[in-house]
Amino acid sequence: MRLGAVRSVVVAGLLVLGGAGPAGAWAGPEADVAYHGRVSLAHGRLKVWMVPQNEGPSGVPNATVRVRLSVDLADRQELAEGCARIGQREVVCETGELPEHGRGRHIGLSLGLRERPAEVVVRIDTWWNGGATDRNRGNNEHVVLALDTGDGYAF
Repeated sequence: MRLGAVRSVVVAGLLVLGGAGPAGAWAGPEADVAYHGRVSLAHGRLKVWMVPQNEGPSGVPNATVRVRLSVDLADRQELAEGCARIGQREVVCETGELPEHGRGRHIGLSLGLRERPAEVVVRIDTWWNGGATDRNRGNNEHVVLALDTGDGYAF
């Protein structure tokens, strides 16, 4: 096979596998996933409550939200259904179906922390979006500082 033919086969394969191509080529469904909720910290326990939603234009069969902390989680955790610990400071939860212009399931976490910090930085973002393209990442990436006061901080 000549070099030019090999390049054509490789490029064609990459286009099929990666979805790359000229402007206007199919890039999958588009959705606008967002998270709204609140965070509170009291006595070494962090509570996170959120509702994922999708502003469309396409529905998403399922997505995964990630919650990252600035401090270590306690060794033992009782997590909500559909949630899993993926590191010393990270938890992921499935959102359930996110219909176009609709909401997913309410997600509530009560996380024990290894120590009792005066504050925790909580980062919330989409870990997996069900294969959809999301051009507006500003409403699904949040950073919240929670002080050990028991007060709720909205995002």
